[in-house]
This record gives sequence, C-alpha cells and structure tokens, in this order.
Amino acid sequence: MSTDLEPMAPREAVNMWIDRLQSTRADETLKSYRYRLKPFLEWCEKEGIDNLNDLTSRDVFQFDSHRRADGLQVSTLNNQIGTLKQFIQFCERIDAVPAGLPTKVEVPSVDLAERVNDELLSADRAATIRENLHRYERASRRQAMFELLWHTGCRLGGLRALDLGDCFFDESDLERLQHQDDIEGAALDAVEVPFVYFRNRPETPLKNKREGERPVAIDRDVADRVQEYIGVNRVHRPGSNDRQPLFTTEKGDNARVSKSSIRREIYILTQPCRWGRCPHDRDTTNCEALEHGKEARCPSSRSPHPLRTGSITHMRDQGWPPEVVAERVNATPEVIREHYDHPDPIRRMQSRREFLTEDSE
Repeated sequence: MSTDLEPMAPREAVNMWIDRLQSTRADETLKSYRYRLKPFLEWCEKEGIDNLNDLTSRDVFQFDSHRRADGLQVSTLNNQIGTLKQFIQFCERIDAVPAGLPTKVEVPSVDLAERVNDELLSADRAATIRENLHRYERASRRQAMFELLWHTGCRLGGLRALDLGDCFFDESDLERLQHQDDIEGAALDAVEVPFVYFRNRPETPLKNKREGERPVAIDRDVADRVQEYIGVNRVHRPGSNDRQPLFTTEKGDNARVSKSSIRREIYILTQPCRWGRCPHDRDTTNCEALEHGKEARCPSSRSPHPLRTGSITHMRDQGWPPEVVAERVNATPEVIREHYDHPDPIRRMQSRREFLTEDSE
C-alpha cells in the first residue's frame, strides 16, 4: 500500500462521489449509481474491507465472481462493474485507492444484441399513431406530447420540463431570448423558427443538467399541432415559481403533468386496439390492459423510452450522422451507436445512396 494514500471508508467515498456529481447528473441517474454500488458496499462489509487503501485488483475480481455467481444477466453485470470502475477512477483521483487500480478493472463485454433494447417503436407504427391522433384527437394534449416526443427524440423528463416560454413558434417569440447572456444577438438575427428550447431548472432538472440544455428545431406542422393544443385544450393553470408549464393537468396541486401521467398516456397511445383490432387475439371487452393503471400489460404497448429509441433510429435511417443526432437528443455518438441504433437494413442502405452518387461524380 502506498504511503501517499489517504484512509477512506467505502461508504464515505461513495457519498463523496455522488455529491461530486450533483451538479452534472440528474437525481434519477445518481439513484441508479447508488443502486449499482450497493452490492459492492455490502460485499466490502462482509469481507471486512473498511479502508479503500487496501482494495486490490484481486478483490475486485472476487467481487465480480461473486456477482456472476448470483446469476446476473451480462448486461446487468456490465452496468454494475462499469459504474464500479467509474467510482474507482474517482477514488484514484482523491488518493483513496492504489494508483493504476482502475485500469485493472475489467468491465464484462456485452454483445450488441444483448446491449440494445429491441422494444423500440417503429417508424411505421409512429406514423399510424400520428395519423390517428390527427384524425380522432386533434389538438389534444396526447397529440402534442406524441408529436414532440417522436420529432425531437427527447426524454420524458425533458418533455415534462417544457414551459410555454420554451416554445418559439413565431418570429416575435425570439424577443424572449434578446437579453440572455448565453445567446449572441447575431445568432438571433439568423435563426429560424419554429423550435423548442430544453432548459434545466431546479424544479424540473434535465438528465444531464446544464449540459442537457439545447434548442431543438421542429417542423412547422409539428409546431402547428402543438399550438392547436395550446389554443384549444391546454388547461390554463399557473405552475409553481410563476412558471407556465406547456403540459398541464386539471387535477392535483401541481399544474404540471406528472411523469407517471405522461408514461401512461404513451402506453395508451401505443396499444393497437385503440385504433383498430387487437393483434393478440384478446377480447377487448374484458382485457386487463384496458383497465386504468394496467395499460403496460398490453404486449404491444410501449413506454416513452422505446419511443425515443425508435425516433433516434428513424433519424439514423434517414441518413442523419450519429454526431448530429447526438446533439439533437443530448447523448454521445457512442451511446447512439450502441444503445439506440437499431437499423432497418433496407432504409439504411437507401440512406447511403447519396454517398455512392457523390463518389461516382
């Protein structure tokens, strides 16, 4: 053990690491980190490791073997050991573990098929839902939610965080940006509307906090549908801190719609029987998935995350480079490729034809 190390208890170091990340990570992300490190802390107590100065690569290997013996899926093990490696890298920076220890931590590799979530919402299904919403539920809150989720690829938390003032649909709306320190006046002279601006605020934090803030351009037809909702069906209730939420609710103390309500709405919208017949041969007169709060029990229903996955995949199938998609949806190009990129081989081939044409010229 190096004499330069400072004694540090495992739990104390975890708390210090989580505190360090408070300004750059969403609360839900930090909770997931604590959850993933909980087995490691319990293992340290069981093994009598009360000072990280004594932690060795053999100890980490034994912990890895201990978790494998519990029958964890490779993807789960990958998440836990990957988070542990990040934590140990932090510990190395604060002289709590021997130098070089992080490089000896081997994160289990995961095949692409195991790493991705195949329950994406396809572009064809999304198009059908959009058509039905415009025909049967035009100007509804559901329609506006689905349009923005699909078109921007944003996360559920980002959608919920939007205020009326974050919507820039007309040239006159740009006046709200005139005196903001992070925006140059010259940029406003050339900017085009419409777009929505995702902002990080204490009451509605984005997943990546300030780094998640970004304006996202949207099509005029999407803006028109959101404006129709605002003008016809939005419940005019002021939110807390004098904010005006884009998506409001009539019930409850909080005017802003809850995450659970948004999630339930998407489950409902992605049930095929809402627009046609059931593809699972279920009796829709007594199907439990049509009961309040049980919508997720439909095999075809999807939560907002697979909708985001499908949206990102659709962008890639249209030929958008990973770097461009990454900036739009607030993710890294690596994450786009590994977790969200489910290519349709025919569409992807077609999107590459423009490069073939350029080479032949």
